Amino acid sequence: MKIAVVGTGYVGLVTGTCFAETGNTVTCIDIDINKVNKLSKGEITIFEPGLEKIFLRNLKEKRLDFTTNLAEGVKDAQIIFLALPTPPGEDGSADLKYVLGVAGELGKIIQPDQYKVIVDKSTVPVGTAEKVTNTIIESSKKVLPAGKDLGAAEAFDVVSNPEFLREGVAVDDFMKPDRVVIGTTSERAKKLMLDLYAPFVRQGNPIIFMDVRSAELTKYAANSFLAMKISFMNEIAQLCERLDADVDMVRKGIGSDERIGKRFLFPGIGYGGSCFPKDVQALVNSSNEVKYDFKILNAVMDVNESQKLHLIPKIKNYFKGDISNKKFALWGLAFKPNTDDIREAPALYIIESLLAAGATISAFDPEAMNNVKQVVGDRIEYAENQYDCLNNADALIIATEWNEFRTPDFLKIAELLKNKAIFDGRNLFDVNAIKEIGFHYESIGRPVSKI
Repeated sequence: MKIAVVGTGYVGLVTGTCFAETGNTVTCIDIDINKVNKLSKGEITIFEPGLEKIFLRNLKEKRLDFTTNLAEGVKDAQIIFLALPTPPGEDGSADLKYVLGVAGELGKIIQPDQYKVIVDKSTVPVGTAEKVTNTIIESSKKVLPAGKDLGAAEAFDVVSNPEFLREGVAVDDFMKPDRVVIGTTSERAKKLMLDLYAPFVRQGNPIIFMDVRSAELTKYAANSFLAMKISFMNEIAQLCERLDADVDMVRKGIGSDERIGKRFLFPGIGYGGSCFPKDVQALVNSSNEVKYDFKILNAVMDVNESQKLHLIPKIKNYFKGDISNKKFALWGLAFKPNTDDIREAPALYIIESLLAAGATISAFDPEAMNNVKQVVGDRIEYAENQYDCLNNADALIIATEWNEFRTPDFLKIAELLKNKAIFDGRNLFDVNAIKEIGFHYESIGRPVSKI
């Protein structure tokens, strides 16, 4: 099958590469000529475990190519995926200018006698498929003879196919999905989408067909529910700290209930990334538009905002209220491990708070430092490795749970730090074990190890 993917960001590049891996011919389109040139030469532009290998293989086999020319890219495609940014506006609503902009261009390009399926892969609000359809039809009227348009010719269908990719395991998520959600009432579009996804669900995981609006809402509902689980556990962690309970024990106790499940119950310093913050805001905005007060999600956002800075009072209290002229080592900058994504990363909020209080910072992250430099610049130091940033630091702060941080050399940490103090926003270490080696250790929702 011939596929076009418009947009070569995180979702677009993973989508295009994985479709090529199952034998399809995929053309990825982007307006960024520098990015297209890099990708065409085999230089991958995002960090995602397992992606580069199949990217290079399919590029070599000529099943995957890149262009800036939309008309050429979609010319022979049977299915066109829109994997474009939908950034939040000031009110939290999803900005559809990129999606609708491309839809308008497609209306001038698509031929009435060449049926195509247009797929909204981006996370978009309910009603977007209708807007895309109308935009394509109105645009087509400008190039077709009077009285003709693509809608009347039944030349296309717009389908909703939300992505459920987790950064760090996106290739596995795409190749072996828990489920595939497809919103369409068109039997013609349904058959094409069924054929396209058949290789990915050979083990029996479902392809769920539904109406377009329900599919659009499903993505927001799923991400908002997961964000709610995270914020709920962060509230429980807050309560544990005040009641002298251990959130790890509570997590195990409730996670064994199959109605609740074990996943997304780990407390920390809040969620970040490209999906949860944006999607929760967008769903709240959609609720506001229909005059519904989504109280739970408003609370989820409030909890998450405060949780990002939960370590700061602990740090200030340890230093008797004054951290001016203190130096902090910061392990982790990405919003989660196995990605270089720093969007809404709690580490950024911690950095700004520490700098505002007069502190200095030396940071290390295996993948995200270049991205942080684009935002923070030279206001902080960037270390070559996790131990270099400890030199002459007054304490260590952990903001991302990279595996290489889980079993560090504690003797080396003790030698390099001025104080044997660790503030762990991801609960990486066993409280009792670290107490035995003489560290002051504070984490989230667990007892404090004092020296």
